[in-house]
Formats: sequence, C-alpha cells, structure tokens
Amino acid sequence: MANRLAHATSPYLLQHADNPVDWWQWEPAAFEEARRRNVPVFLSVGYSACHWCHVLAHESFEDEATAAYMNEHFVNVKVDREERPDVDAVYMEAVQAATGQGGWPMSVWLTPDKEPFYFGTYFPPAPRHGMPSFMQVLEGVQQAWSGRRDEVTEVAQKIVRDLSQREIEYGATKLPGEEELAQALLGLTRDYDAANGGFGGAPKFPPSMVVEFLLRHHARTGGEGALQMARDTLERMARGGIYDQLGGGFARYSVDREWVVPHFEKMLYDNALLCRAYAHLWRTTGSELAKRVALETADFMVRELRTNEGGFASALDADSEDPASGKHVEGAFYVWTPQQLAEVLGEQDADLAAVHYGVSEEGTFEEGASVLQLPQGDGLFDSERIEGIRRRLFEARTQRPAPGRDDKVVAAWNGLAIAALAETGAYFERPDLVDAAIAAGDLLVRLHMGPDARLARTSKDGRRGANSGVLEDYADVAEGFLALASVTGEGVWLEFAGFLLDIVLDQFTGDDGALYDTAHDAETLIRRPQDPTDNATPSGWCAAAGALLTYAAHTGAEPHRTAAERALGIVQALGPRAPRFIGHGLAVAEALLDGPREVAVVGDPGAPATRELLRAALLSTAPGAVVAHGDGQELPLLAGRPLVDGRPAAYVCRNFTCDAPVTGVQELSEKLVQP
Repeated sequence: MANRLAHATSPYLLQHADNPVDWWQWEPAAFEEARRRNVPVFLSVGYSACHWCHVLAHESFEDEATAAYMNEHFVNVKVDREERPDVDAVYMEAVQAATGQGGWPMSVWLTPDKEPFYFGTYFPPAPRHGMPSFMQVLEGVQQAWSGRRDEVTEVAQKIVRDLSQREIEYGATKLPGEEELAQALLGLTRDYDAANGGFGGAPKFPPSMVVEFLLRHHARTGGEGALQMARDTLERMARGGIYDQLGGGFARYSVDREWVVPHFEKMLYDNALLCRAYAHLWRTTGSELAKRVALETADFMVRELRTNEGGFASALDADSEDPASGKHVEGAFYVWTPQQLAEVLGEQDADLAAVHYGVSEEGTFEEGASVLQLPQGDGLFDSERIEGIRRRLFEARTQRPAPGRDDKVVAAWNGLAIAALAETGAYFERPDLVDAAIAAGDLLVRLHMGPDARLARTSKDGRRGANSGVLEDYADVAEGFLALASVTGEGVWLEFAGFLLDIVLDQFTGDDGALYDTAHDAETLIRRPQDPTDNATPSGWCAAAGALLTYAAHTGAEPHRTAAERALGIVQALGPRAPRFIGHGLAVAEALLDGPREVAVVGDPGAPATRELLRAALLSTAPGAVVAHGDGQELPLLAGRPLVDGRPAAYVCRNFTCDAPVTGVQELSEKLVQP
C-alpha cells in the first residue's frame, strides 16, 4: 500500500511511495506526530539520480523487518534535496561538522524540535568495512533516546548552538580589485593539474565557474596563462570519458583525475554551465572542438531533458538495466566492449572505432568494458567515416534500456539552461535553440512565478510544486531572462528579471549587504542557510550579485548596482584564499572591473547591417557585456539613441557614459576590446 509520498511532485519521493516504511514529507505534521508519540525523527535526504540512495533503498527501506522497526520507533521523513536545498544545506552542515564528511544519502536523527543528534550517510544492511549495519544504527539511536534522553537532548542543543554561531560576519569588506583577482589567479595556478587539466585530484568535478572567471580574466587583461588553463581543461574534458562521445552532454564528475571514468549521472545544471563555457571558449578562440561540444551539449539538453511542458528535467540516472544480467548497473547504457562494437559495426569498422574511442580488451571500466574517449584526437581519422560510425553506435545505443529521468523542473537549473541555450543559439545561428530557451522561460513565468512574482522551486507534469524558491532560483532565473532580453530584444524579459531581483533586494538581503539562501519569510529552520561559495552550481549569493549587476547595466538602477557591489565584498575576502570555491564571484568581479560594458544596437532588426552589428556585440568577450537591440524604446539602453545618418548604429557605454556611435562591425569590435 502506498505511503504519504504517493502524491509528491518529486520523482525521488515517488520512488519511495511503495516502500513499507511509513514515510512523511517534510511538514509540520510530521514533527507534531513525533512529539505526540515521543519518538525521534529519522530524516533521509537524497535525490533521484543518486546511486547509493537507490542502494540504501533496496537494501533497507524495501525490507519489511527494517521498515517495521523504523515505523515503530521513529517518524520517518524523506526529503528530495533538489526540492528542499535549504533543509539539505542545514543538516549537511551538521553532518560535516560532526563526521568530517558528507554526502548522499544523508541520514540524520532529530528531536521533535528538528534538532539533530546523530548523523551518517549510507549504512549497509550488515556490518561491513568497519561500518555498522543500518539496523544496528537504528537500534543504537532508539536505545539512546529511551535510556539517555537527557544526554541526547544536551548533544542536540549543543549542535544547534554551534551551528548558530557560524553566521557569516559580514561587513567592512571592500570591492575586489586587481590585487585580489591576481592573487586568485595565482592560487588557481598552484592547484592546476597541468597534465590533465582541471584542479586538484580525484574525484574531479567540472570547474565551470572557475573557467568562466579565467576566460573573463584573459579577455580583460590579455593574460595567456588564464586562457591556457581554461582551454586545456575544457579540451581534456571534451576528449575524456566524462563527455558522452556519442550523444553529447557531460556526466556529473570523473572518479579519476584523468577524466576517464565518470559517475554516469547527467545533471541539467552541469550541462547548462558547460554548454555556456564551451560557447564562450569558442567565442574567445574559434576552437572547432569547443563549437562542436557546445552544440552537442545543447542538443543533448533539448533532445533528452526537455519536458512536454517546455521546461527541462533535472537529471538522468547513472544506473540502467543491463540486458545480460537484468540488474540495474551503473554505466550500463554508456560503456562498450570490443565485441559489442563488432556486433554493431562489423570487424573492420569496429577496429577503427576501438582505436578512435579508446576501447580495449582490458577496458577502462568494470568487467572489461570501456568508457568512450577521444585519446587520439580528431585529426588522425577520416572524419566522414568516423561520423558514420558515431551515428551507428548512437542508434544502436538507443535500443538499450535507458537510464531513468528525473522529470521535475527546478527553477534555478532551468534559468541556467535558458541562458546557455539563448547564447549558444545566437552565437551559432540556431534559432531552434533560442526557441527552446524562450519556451522554458514561458513555463517559468506561467507556472513557477506567482502573481506576486514569488517563485516556486519546482514543478512536475505542469503541476506547480509546494516548495518556495531559494536565492539561487531567483538569481539564476533572472540570469536566464536577462540573456533572453539580450538575444531576443524583447523588453518583457528584462521586466520579469526586474520583478525577481526586486524580491532579492526585499527578501534575501541583510542590512549589511549579506545575502541569505532563504527569504526573510521562509520556514524557520534550526539555522538560516547562508553560503557564498560555489558547489556544483554558482552560489546563490554570487549568482545574485551577477544578475543584479547585469540588470543595473541594462537599466541604470542604482539600488541594484549598489546591492551587487555590497555582495561582491565577499569575493574580496574569499577570492585570494579559496578561488576554486568562489569562481562565479570572481567572474562577476571581472565584469565589475570592466564596467560592465553596455552595448545598444539600434536599427531595423531585419536589416542585414543591424544583424551584423548585433552579432559583433553578442560575440564580444568583454566581461559581463550587456547588449540591447531593436528599433523601439522597449529596452532602456535604446532610449535616446537614434540611427546615424539613417543607418543602424551601435553605442558602447560604461556606466551610461557612451563613446560616439559606430556604424561598422570592425569599429564596434575594436571598441569592445579596448581597455
């Protein structure tokens, strides 16, 4: 019989709807029930594409005896971390403080007052490798609750006190300048893996935000070292197993430092950020590899993640069914053996494919299978023949059981996808990609934005989720809308961005300029989450700073510019010490130092001369440049800027102080690279 999760909008929660565990969602009634029964709360946090979340579910949550014990002694609450990033952040901080590590599935035991007192992640069904079994942990927690309640309560209260003292002491910080950005670049150089690209060792994650900083720093200063780190990192990733060589798109991370074997889940946010990074690399260098990867990644998002409503689904699972064993196996959809190549291609083409894609008898993954790579480079083979091989392998792969898809639409991640698709479509003259970005924007306005412009975090199957948007939702959706305004010339997108950013000022900003991840009127947790550092996505704090700065450049809105500058004080403090973890803030700081530049292109949008000027403006590498275009007054940057002798013209400005207008593409390009 289905439990209380049967009506959830989260695919992750729905996966647990038929568990024998009597799950609750995160809601006041769950804690009231724990108080009434005088039992602790077991909080289990995960997400749909999480491999070990599935393992724990199969081993323990689907076991009748384990579930019966959980139901008798606990109130069990299941949370999708992607729906409730605030709950996840608060308790993950407690887990990491108590154990020195974290991850998902996250397992936390709470008092009925939501105070945590015992922590962990995955627990096996039997003792293993020094880890207690899940049942042993349950029994130990229950015995402590029953026999040592005062001690448990004291521990929980101390943890809450310690967490409350971690509030960021913000204020008296100044704007990041040349010195801080140079120190940040030096710090990145020390951590850079010159042999393989990227930063640090294994596991290695795509450094999307850091790459954007490096490209902007190069554009502003001409520094070749920054460009080399960005270019080599993106090329190594594109040739590695972390990139899907057949279908495009990136896996979540590489388990090794060489980018060979990925953790195979594919997340919307990674692909949106990386699509934009490769498009920006092409814009900087003209790299054909960067162009191909940007377009293939964009096509992957539209082909495999787009929902019926026009938004983009959150993720594809790492696991899928292995036809040989009938079991769900990580990577089964993506890996190949020489024998499988031969079955699809025939012996001669299979031999070529094995060399081209790095497939061997020993394999690079499990049981002799290989993750496809491009270890030899593109130029050593007949491209037409290789492209035919790729198409045949891709078609054959579509006949394999596909990974599961998490169909919920997350506002923030769709904002990132909108920005990536709008820009990539504009750069490479792919109006279908721009149309996909517009459709996703329409969905967010229609379904996620309420009449007061307050955002819902998620939706699924056209149904608005119950959870409120957090700071990253407002910031990233605004970023997507601002990109649409620049690409389409439609002022309505700028207006929508303004509605969202006004709420950032009103609901997420402290008196000292610090930003919070939840609104002032959001649910009260044991601690109000606040984190300026990037994780897999830009921090809400720095994403908001970037969107506020861009909006101010479009409109001249002084409150938004001031708020952006106050928020960027955190970059001055953290950039030199931890540049890998505040890459987006560093990128926004580069835009601030450059102006950012404001480009108004006036003229008939259908005229070739106008389109040429607009293309030159959009392809500018000036950090954070904003572009407005059209023949009316729909966008503030166009106001009072006429044609020049009846010809289309471009005005290049900083802080609403403009140079003389230009009518030629070459003149415009030169103005956009001047210091």
